[in-house]
Amino acid sequence: MSVSPQNASSASVMGDARPGSPEDVGARLALAVGRLNRRLQPFRPELSHGLLMALSSIVRKGPLRPGELAKLEAVAPPTATRIVVELEKRGLVERSDDPDDGRSFFVGATEEGTAAILAARHERAVHAAELLSALTSDEFEAISGALEALEKASLAECD
Repeated sequence: MSVSPQNASSASVMGDARPGSPEDVGARLALAVGRLNRRLQPFRPELSHGLLMALSSIVRKGPLRPGELAKLEAVAPPTATRIVVELEKRGLVERSDDPDDGRSFFVGATEEGTAAILAARHERAVHAAELLSALTSDEFEAISGALEALEKASLAECD
């Protein structure tokens, strides 16, 4: 039996959470964001989701040490190193010496790397607009009105 978004109960998401409670809203938001995120994946067969996310972090926050990238991406340091090597092979990032630590280095995006991220973001925005076009004007306005709070929540630190 399929459940439409209109009649989906939070009980199926968060057990016995009271409708409208922080637990209910959090569970429903996490489910909706997860579904949207999967649907908004840019179609870039040459770059996996993990590589694209790491490159995005480097473009946004870089240049970064590999350890900083590991923390941002919530991966083990050896995984971050493998990601850097793969992005470097593809010409999307480049290394530079760390003047404070001769054993370490910084990773920064190349012009090609920045262009790849900008193209992926554009693809996601176009696809998101297509998904939003299926909503009523009231539903669209509700999402538009919630964006500032959602952006703030996306940057909040968790305990």
